[in-house]
Amino acid sequence: MGKQSARKPRPVETTETIETTETMKGAAMNDGTKKAQEMFTQSSGKAVETMTLWADANQRVLRELAELSAATAKEGVRLYAELQQSGLEALREAQATAMRWQSTWQEAPRDPLAWYQRALTDGVEHTQKWFRILEGNAQAVTRTAERLQTTAEQTGKGIQESFTEAATKMKDVYAA
Repeated sequence: MGKQSARKPRPVETTETIETTETMKGAAMNDGTKKAQEMFTQSSGKAVETMTLWADANQRVLRELAELSAATAKEGVRLYAELQQSGLEALREAQATAMRWQSTWQEAPRDPLAWYQRALTDGVEHTQKWFRILEGNAQAVTRTAERLQTTAEQTGKGIQESFTEAATKMKDVYAA
C-alpha cells in the first residue's frame, strides 16, 4: 500500500496572481523606502540644526572669553601704569631725600643735637611717605581685582546665558 503524501498540493499561480503579488510587494517597499528617506531627511536636518546651534553657542562663548581676555589685559596695563607712576614718585622722593641728607651731613659737626633731631624727623616723615605709597599700590591692586571680578562675573553670566539658550533651542528642535 502506498503512503499518501501529507503535503497539500500547491495552488497554481497564474500570471495575474504573480503580478498582483509583486505590485503589492513593490508598493510596500516604496512606502518603506519613502518612510526611511523621510526619517533620514528629518534626522539629517535635526543634526545640521544641532551642529549650527552648538557652533553659535561656541562662538558666543569664545567672544565672551575674548572680551574677558581683553579686559584683563587692559586692567593689567592700567595697574602697571599706576604702579610705575608710584615707583617714579618714590624714586624722585628718594633722590630729593639723598640731596637733603648730603647737605645735612655737612651740618652735623656744628650742632649734633639739631642734626640728630632733624634726621629723626626726616626719617619718620619718609617712612610715612613710603607707607602711603605702599598703601596706594595696595589700593590700586585691590581696585584692579574688583574690576576683574566684575568682568569675570559678567562673562560667566554671558556664557551661562549662551548655554541656557542653546539647551532651550535643542529642546525645541527635538520636540518637533
